[in-house]
Amino acid sequence: MATEHFDAIVVGAGPAGSAAAYTMAKAGLSVVLIERGEFPGAKNIFGGVIYRKQLEDIIPEFWKEAPLEREVVEQRLWLLGDQSVVTLGHRNEAFKDPNNCWTGLRVKFDQWFASKAEQAGALNIYETVVTELIREGNKVVGVRTDREEGDLYANVVVVADGVNSLLGKSLGVHREWQPDEVSLAVKEVIAMPKEKIMDRFNLEGNEGVTIEFVGNTLGMAGLGFLYTNQDTLSFGVGVMVSDLKKKRVKPYELLESVKQHPMLRRLLQGGETKEYAGHLIPEGGYHSIPPLSGDGWVICGDAAQLVNFVHREGTNLAMTSGRFAAEAIIQAHTKGDFSRVGLSLYDRLVRESFVHKDLKKYKGLHNFLRDSDPTLMFDKLPRALNDAAYQMLLVDGVPKAEKQRMAMRGITDAAGGLMNLVKLGAQGWRAMNG
Repeated sequence: MATEHFDAIVVGAGPAGSAAAYTMAKAGLSVVLIERGEFPGAKNIFGGVIYRKQLEDIIPEFWKEAPLEREVVEQRLWLLGDQSVVTLGHRNEAFKDPNNCWTGLRVKFDQWFASKAEQAGALNIYETVVTELIREGNKVVGVRTDREEGDLYANVVVVADGVNSLLGKSLGVHREWQPDEVSLAVKEVIAMPKEKIMDRFNLEGNEGVTIEFVGNTLGMAGLGFLYTNQDTLSFGVGVMVSDLKKKRVKPYELLESVKQHPMLRRLLQGGETKEYAGHLIPEGGYHSIPPLSGDGWVICGDAAQLVNFVHREGTNLAMTSGRFAAEAIIQAHTKGDFSRVGLSLYDRLVRESFVHKDLKKYKGLHNFLRDSDPTLMFDKLPRALNDAAYQMLLVDGVPKAEKQRMAMRGITDAAGGLMNLVKLGAQGWRAMNG
């Protein structure tokens, strides 16, 4: 294997890597896709939602064969109090035709996606760790693996090895993330009879629901999720690593605490936990995006911090970046130029797409959340909103004007006064709008 040479080597068989490998192999390039896990998806975790548009751009009508779970017709946001919830949601039949997104399980989806790359002509190699990049001067020319005589050479290496990208670090474009740039997500897959899921979530046929929730995370900055699959529920919560360190809370303790909230407990009761996993998720946003290409290499997906943590979108950004990287490599192959300049189409495609524009829109939010008191944003204000809703809806003979004053007083007190609330709102608005 020491003398084997490919047009491209892709490291990591997640959505970004498989998208890149499939696109290049379909175009006739010789591609090898390397995955350290026993199989694609073995070491990955996401909520997870798979969006139609970004995958359809790669594989038209993929939904006819991909291992998808449920068609999402309703999305809810829950703000949790101690024993209550304020809900915001949208349910629409229009989400069915065409489908906006589906729930999915990475252990199934990643294997299918990587197999599509293999069917297109890629050589898939599993249970293989890429230990370092091989260089000639400043140019990357291949990879060294943990296999005997396992050196592989290529015109371009696609770095798609995830949030802790060791290869990105060796390139000098991926530093050690700070604790406030990554969150730790812990997730359970909970088995439950299909009929019970449909009844509890008011579903028909293959319909599905996603619930994102804020609050009840022990005063830490974080977001939880509950997604319906065919006969399981994906349930989890992600919080900033910096907060976990400050609070000295173990991830499984947080998950168990959240599960005891009455609104969530009712939906989960009777289920049997089948899987438990933890995974780091990049949260740095726009300001953490590294250089995306260089001489003989490109970097995609989580390894490039291409995650929209506001909308909990990562898989679709990863697949899009993988496709863009592949399209740039195909052009470079045509011109025979695999330098930084020759691969610059990748940077331009990302910059002109929704990926870059969405991350830029929320570029101030990371600093806003970092500098804010997490107990205010993720504990006190959700509780105050729940108390306000309770007071406004409780018919107990107290005049509505007085109830309104009580509700506003509770919210302003939680924020530390009216001026602090106004200031917080203004800062939040600026952070959410670039």
